[in-house]
Amino acid sequence: MKFALIQERKNPPDRRVVLSPFQAAGLEHAFAKAELLIESSQVRIFPDVSYTDAGLTVKDDVSVADVLIGVKEVPVDALIPGKKYFFFSHTIKKQPYNRDLLRAVLEKKIELYDHETIVDGNNTRLIGFGRYAGLVGAYNAFRALGLRDGLFEIPKVNDLADFDSVKQQLTQIKKLLPPINIIMTGTGKVAGGILEILEVLGIHELTPKEFLQLGQFQNNQTVFTQLDVDDYYTRKDGLHPTKTECYNNPELLKSDFMKYAAVGDLLITGHFYGEGAPYFFTKEDVKNPKFNISLVADVSCDIDGPIATTIRSSTIAEPLYGYDPETGMEVNFKTQGSITVMAVDNLPCELPKDASEGFGEMFLEHVFPAFFNNDADGILERARMTTAEGTLTERFSYLEDYVNESKTKF
Repeated sequence: MKFALIQERKNPPDRRVVLSPFQAAGLEHAFAKAELLIESSQVRIFPDVSYTDAGLTVKDDVSVADVLIGVKEVPVDALIPGKKYFFFSHTIKKQPYNRDLLRAVLEKKIELYDHETIVDGNNTRLIGFGRYAGLVGAYNAFRALGLRDGLFEIPKVNDLADFDSVKQQLTQIKKLLPPINIIMTGTGKVAGGILEILEVLGIHELTPKEFLQLGQFQNNQTVFTQLDVDDYYTRKDGLHPTKTECYNNPELLKSDFMKYAAVGDLLITGHFYGEGAPYFFTKEDVKNPKFNISLVADVSCDIDGPIATTIRSSTIAEPLYGYDPETGMEVNFKTQGSITVMAVDNLPCELPKDASEGFGEMFLEHVFPAFFNNDADGILERARMTTAEGTLTERFSYLEDYVNESKTKF
């Protein structure tokens, strides 16, 4: 079977790749029936020569491959009919901006495997860039703090070589951090990345209960607390919710986040937000004099969603903006009385080497074996969104109305 790593064609350019040269070279040794081609790319973090030096074939045309593997969405005009594709399609939540992409996949009778749909039997995601989003997002939070308050200046992650360089920068500012109260949300891979940054900085952790007690006295150290779903939601009837209720019965819930917002100074989000769940805080909540948070690093980045201050995504080039609580409008992030917002929606792109290598490890472990063991664990069957006949699979049949809405011709 022939596989190909394809070049990234989406703008702005993404430097990540699914396999590093070292990982790619090991694939053919691990699976005797696998042949891997590399499509030439001028933007990839690993240059073409690093793949050829590893003994791999780099070509301008990889259309002979059976399975084409990329990171971001493939432009409609670059899709090759009748192939199998792996990439992040950003369609499984019915995102309007990619409706035509899924239509094209169906029209061209492509078998699409979205990286987000690669899950185990318990529906737990097996691969992703979540850790790296958390790492970069948390670093950006402290970079924003230093820039806004004139405390220190550290470079963007995008200008650093790797995660070791990131840690060196953080070590230099450890003693420059002011005594602030930090809230982080989530418990998954994104949250794990955030925790790594907080650990590098040596910031002391408090339980949610201990954190709330800070509101009763003046704190003179930098501390953080990690909130899970049953910390920031409560039931409408006043009872404490179970985690199962929080995930499966959002209609029973209301937000209980304001008690933390009254104590926290900096919020770093790493949670998953499910459809129908209550917002963490609204634009009206932000106007409340008790709302104390003045800097939000929204790694989760749901626009006009549960974090009301995230009114748009920001960019690697311009990662920060300000939110005016009174008007709900964007202002300069240094504006007095505004809330500084970091809402970059492609954070792992800032750490392309580490992110690519980490992603490749997961892909090699979970995906490639499925092609050679008759998909013994059902990895491919669960992940396959579309068929070679141009139809949605049963698992993704809920996208039928999304595909057919206001249908246009390609």
